[in-house]
Amino acid sequence: MKNILYLSFYFEPDLSAGSFRNTALSKELAGQLKGQANVHVITTQPNRYKSFKEKATAHEEHENLIIDRLEVPDHKSGLLDQLYSYRAYFKGIQKITRNKKYDLVFVSSSRLFSSYIGRIVANKNKCPLYLDIRDLFVDNMKELIRRPVIKYPLNIFLKIIERLAFSRANHINLVSEGFKENFTAYKQAVYSYYPNGIDDVFLSLKQAPDIAVSPKTILYAGNIGEGQGLEKIIPELAEAMGSGYRIKIFGDGGTKNKLLSRLEALDLQNVELHNPVKRDALLDEYSHAHFLFLHLNDFEAFKKVLPSKLFEYGATNIPVIAGVGGYAASFVQQYIPNAILFEPCNSQQAVSLLQQYQYHLEERNQFIDQFKRTNITQALAHSIRSYLPN
Repeated sequence: MKNILYLSFYFEPDLSAGSFRNTALSKELAGQLKGQANVHVITTQPNRYKSFKEKATAHEEHENLIIDRLEVPDHKSGLLDQLYSYRAYFKGIQKITRNKKYDLVFVSSSRLFSSYIGRIVANKNKCPLYLDIRDLFVDNMKELIRRPVIKYPLNIFLKIIERLAFSRANHINLVSEGFKENFTAYKQAVYSYYPNGIDDVFLSLKQAPDIAVSPKTILYAGNIGEGQGLEKIIPELAEAMGSGYRIKIFGDGGTKNKLLSRLEALDLQNVELHNPVKRDALLDEYSHAHFLFLHLNDFEAFKKVLPSKLFEYGATNIPVIAGVGGYAASFVQQYIPNAILFEPCNSQQAVSLLQQYQYHLEERNQFIDQFKRTNITQALAHSIRSYLPN
């Protein structure tokens, strides 16, 4: 039997796009390789949100799928606390893999360090390295870290780590085609573009918002961090739309307090903040929302990303309000009908478009057919297994 090491910092039952993607992909990969290879997942105990903690089994074995979950320190998505978490993750991986032999290393990475850890293990085993890149960590840090005394040395350090990780990869999958220009230097790798997809739970979702009801509900579910910049858009949107609209937010993150402060300063009563909830509870909220809201901060790096939330929202018949630019904006225009698209952080434009909008529901069957998670996962798993040595 061959052995595949599968590294993903996030995995079920954690609540994140990385968790949903990798839980489904690891199961599909193990299913395709039953009787041929073991898939060994090394991940972490749920840690995406400080307000959501669900202890999971540390070690599981399901036929040829083995899952080890490591304890890591809490983090608030700051650079230092992320480094502490990844250090614990790396030490745990070293301990578990010390006496094991792998024929392929697969890494699904949004924060670069997982890719670098994968490089080390692949070198040790002299085996192929397959990277699934879900975000542009170095680009993000350039914009999130403002102090020059930290920014420039950090950028040099991260570029070295990035080059070491990416130059070793045999194959690199990019979840957004907007990432292409960042990888032109790594010509040794084969490239693919399997994006995030629509999980089956969203295909059976019954959406029945009452069109006549007031106030109408605008729903956001996800991270509340610098990347989303909710504190730059939600207060102004809520204030301008008034009592005819209610904004419900489910999530947590590093800038939640900034958002709370802005809401309190404006004494807004039409915004509700809730901690993250499990998917079944979230689906119920989706089914009664009138609009599904998405926003990215006005950073240059975010013009290249493709938010996973678009796949959830696009699977419904509910109108989507999307404050995104660059590649994500092009994607919305091309694939998601019945969407209100505005420039990031431009609250005046968002208010104007929302006020002009003629409310209606619309099925997006073509979008669903094209971006089902099962189809994407099957194809990506087949691509990964092609790197297993004979």
